[in-house]
Amino acid sequence: MNEIQNVKELLKKDAKENVTSSELNELKIKYMGKKGLITELQSKIKEVPNENKKDFGILLNELKTEFNTFYENEKAKIEKETLEKKLKSEAIDITLPSKKLKRGSLHPMTLITEDFEDLFVSMGYTVYEGPEIETDENCFQKLNVPKGHPARDAQDTFYLKDEFENFLLRSQTSTAQVRAMEENKDKGPIRIVCPGKVYRRDEDATHSHQFMQIEGLVIDKDVSMADLKGTLELFCKKLLGEKTEVRFRPSFFPFTEPSVEVDVSCFKCAGKGCNLCKQTGWIEVLGAGMVHPNVLKMCGYDPNVYQGFAFGTGLDRFAMFKFGIPDIRTIYGNDIRFIKQFDRKDVD
Repeated sequence: MNEIQNVKELLKKDAKENVTSSELNELKIKYMGKKGLITELQSKIKEVPNENKKDFGILLNELKTEFNTFYENEKAKIEKETLEKKLKSEAIDITLPSKKLKRGSLHPMTLITEDFEDLFVSMGYTVYEGPEIETDENCFQKLNVPKGHPARDAQDTFYLKDEFENFLLRSQTSTAQVRAMEENKDKGPIRIVCPGKVYRRDEDATHSHQFMQIEGLVIDKDVSMADLKGTLELFCKKLLGEKTEVRFRPSFFPFTEPSVEVDVSCFKCAGKGCNLCKQTGWIEVLGAGMVHPNVLKMCGYDPNVYQGFAFGTGLDRFAMFKFGIPDIRTIYGNDIRFIKQFDRKDVD
């Protein structure tokens, strides 16, 4: 009992106000540590006679409560003072002029790709992306362009070193259509759009060795040229304006038959004639046609049961039309001043 009283008196001397954080930690070790004064008193309870254990326990609990109350009060006080000092030292003067925050922006090719994908997804299509490194078979042969075919000259691309005539950088996103048809084992309906990079050995103001294409493919029973025309009319009107007129001109593509070039009325002069449409009133925007029976056969479809249509266009070309970009090389120039022009502040 006397030892408890002695520790209690000592605690009264030590429990002074305004102790520092380090002093408070030292007091905790002194009283409540493994060899602390209160801890040692707890270990001595077995030595106290049975008739005195109750009183000893009551006094010891009072001592522990007294220390814990002191410790928690001082700890809270120290934490409060520390927080107040921090807030005071890190105070922000809201009257000072703010720093101009640099804002990023989406690339015009990203914007135009999103527009295309959103439109076709709303029409029930699925976005399908294939690899950029392809086989000669998928890039040409299964698209009805055998080796030695003159149509290859217009799509001269880049072959991988030591893999000539085996692997190459794809010259068109039609390779993704081949893969989609072959992966469709049950030969059910297909409605896909395939955006992505393609590569050809071209480079001038309107051509680049790397550019973006998007192609669409529909395979089903009883698909006709009327379905293709309705799809492309809707597509052109949604992207270029409701007053846009569309016309089809006969053309040739090895992988479609019949094939057409698709023109739209000039959105700059409304068909009257200007420098953009070269005074014709029309602008060529894409190629399309009904999928060639040979392509259907090579991809596992019976052309007597299934029909389909395909279309493709350059995303870069549409971006140049939409954003008034005069030189395709500007799109890939990595100039931040060019990118900043397309900052859409209305998008979160």
